[in-house]
Amino acid sequence: MRVIGMLFVILFMTAVTTAQAPAREPVGPLALVMRSILFPNSNILFDTQSRDPDAPPETRDDGTVSATFSNIYTGWGLVEAASVALAESAQLIMMEGRMCENGLPVPVGNADFQQFARDLVDVGTKAYEIAKTKNLDAMIEITNDVAGACENCHAVYRRYEDRCTAP
Repeated sequence: MRVIGMLFVILFMTAVTTAQAPAREPVGPLALVMRSILFPNSNILFDTQSRDPDAPPETRDDGTVSATFSNIYTGWGLVEAASVALAESAQLIMMEGRMCENGLPVPVGNADFQQFARDLVDVGTKAYEIAKTKNLDAMIEITNDVAGACENCHAVYRRYEDRCTAP
């Protein structure tokens, strides 16, 4: 009887876990993933070239929600978060079914595109490790690799006339 009870509990827990899993379908096109996640977060890393994350945050009070909460996540914690966002976004870029702005599917099956996604994971992970050490010189140096990872993919897949297609 105990075995049957345990099996029931295991089956119930599996059903609950399965039922709660989020949908694994892309919501928006690749360009919006880039604009909403990769662009702003890579710019946070690039900002370390001219602004030390240890410096006091700039404040503004224009009555907007953005201004009110702009200083909650600052400093090296913000740089860490941006680094993780870059590394984790590679999975979003590689989701089957995601489309480009021109209606073509994201070329997730192309070996070079897969490598570009792996490069994004690698550089984001390295940046995260550096951010945890709060080494400003190393962070400034890794931004070159961040720019390179972006440019390597953009040089092949970001041509305006035929986005998401290799030459």
